[in-house]
Amino acid sequence: MPPAPGDHEARRKDVTRAVWQVLADRGFGGLTLRAVAAAMDVSTGMLMHYFPTKRALITHALDLLESRTAQRPRRARPAPGLATVRAMLLDILPLSPDDTARNRIWVSSWDLSLADDELAAEQAGRYTRLRETLRPHLEAARDLRQLPAHADPEHLSATAVAFTHGLVVQALFDPGRFPEDVQTAMLDDFLASIASPCGGSRVGAHPDLDYRPQSSSSS
Repeated sequence: MPPAPGDHEARRKDVTRAVWQVLADRGFGGLTLRAVAAAMDVSTGMLMHYFPTKRALITHALDLLESRTAQRPRRARPAPGLATVRAMLLDILPLSPDDTARNRIWVSSWDLSLADDELAAEQAGRYTRLRETLRPHLEAARDLRQLPAHADPEHLSATAVAFTHGLVVQALFDPGRFPEDVQTAMLDDFLASIASPCGGSRVGAHPDLDYRPQSSSSS
């Protein structure tokens, strides 16, 4: 029997909390109607009023994950240019328990996305939006001469996302080798290397201190 109309919204919130609990505990690999029902102590039949198929459950879980990712606390955006790029990339890394849990869930969703053309297209769209979010700040960095004049912000945004997500995966699988301070130092080194017109001579410089317009030397 379907829930009464007055109870539907409250019950849906309960369902959403249970879906998130299962995702946090087991990832997408453990996300089933039975697991969600067990988390709520209800029957799978009741859940089928909300998710008639496994695909409907997965779609809801991905929407929930994207929503929680968008609503997470974020660092303040400092000065324009690379300092803001740094803050945005730090927001992606697993530097806290909540960030680690959310990244683990995202990584667990990749297997599903790779096996489903529609989900793969949605995931590609998420990466496109992330790159587009970074690009204006890289353009600002170039205008401020924090990047070489020939730098391509579109290419650099793709490079930055690839670097950051590669670091995410390594930190998830080997947290002892990639604790918070190591991740932050590696990100700073990466940003210093793209900021250096000499191809990395400033690696290791702290971005908040070193990402300033470079005065041209006299010949």
